Formats: sequence, structure tokens, C-alpha cells
Amino acid sequence: MIIVLLGPPGSGKGTQAELICKKFGFFHFSTGNILRNEVKKKTKIGKEIELIINAGKLISDKTIIKIVDNQISKQLKLYKGFLFDGFPRNLSQAKAFDILLGKNNQSITSVIQLSVHEEEISKRIQKRKLEEKREDDNENVLKSRLDVYFDETKPLLDFYQKKNKLNKINGTQTINDVNDQINSHILNLKNA
Repeated sequence: MIIVLLGPPGSGKGTQAELICKKFGFFHFSTGNILRNEVKKKTKIGKEIELIINAGKLISDKTIIKIVDNQISKQLKLYKGFLFDGFPRNLSQAKAFDILLGKNNQSITSVIQLSVHEEEISKRIQKRKLEEKREDDNENVLKSRLDVYFDETKPLLDFYQKKNKLNKINGTQTINDVNDQINSHILNLKNA
């Protein structure tokens, strides 16, 4: 089973991904965490990534696809499923992802979109900034990340809607309520 979790920064993707993976035994593929880890280790690519992230830009599709390909190859036989959090982010990545999955005789089972309005996102990011002290949670970077999300990621919703893969969930509910809806959706897919 391959699940894609979409939503703007601060929508709760990371929180929900952890809960889902724990419950269903999925491999949590978070491009954000992988990229932040490279930055933290101060690798060559990590330094390049840091400049791009701090400017509120997206990492190149080619780099992301390479990271995804390596992880899928390593993890395919070890896990019951994958949960992709923060990938794909645009139409180009989505099409490349479909090809990549096809090479492994796989396809996306479902795309779950967490819908959260901008005012709520801003409140959540401010709170997260105080609690987690993430470098990419400052006001200017947030504005840029939201602009990028709405410009590049939103067309994915139409793409996946046309494939009957999209399931929208109101992300402004409590963590438990959102998680209950996601769990029900995944259980329905497993029982179908």
C-alpha cells in the first residue's frame, strides 16, 4: 500500500504520518526530514539544501526523485506499505513517481489531502517555531513556502482527483479526529 499525504506547511502531515506509520507498520518517507538531516550533518548536499530551504524554495525534482528511488529500493521488502509526506510536491514529480513505482510493480493506493486555511497554518507555525525551533519556520520563509505550495502543489489535487485517488480531510479538527478519519479511510482501502 502506498499512501501520499498532501497539505500545506503546518497542516499536521508530520504528526499524522507518525501516527499512521505506527498503526499500520508503514515506512514513513518524509522528504523534509531527510533533507533536514542532510543539513544537520552539514554534508555537501546539506549545505546546498540549507541555502535553498532558507530561501523558501523547493529542492530540484531530479534530486528528490533520486532520494525516493534509493529509499524505495531499500525498503520495499521490509515494510507493509509506504507513507509519503512532502512528496510529490508538483506535477513533474508526480509523473516521475508514477513511472518509478511502475518499475517496481507498484502504484499509489490513495492520496490524502489535509485541508487547513492560512490563518490556522500561521498560528500553528508560530507555535511550532517556539516549541521546535525549526529554522524554516520564520515569517518570510513561511510566506514563501505557502506561495510555493499553492502554486506548485495544488495542481496535484486535480491530477489525483482525475485518477480517483484523492481523499480530502479537514485538517483543522483535533489530531485524534483527523487521525480517526485517516485510519478509517486506510482500513476501507485494505478491506476493498
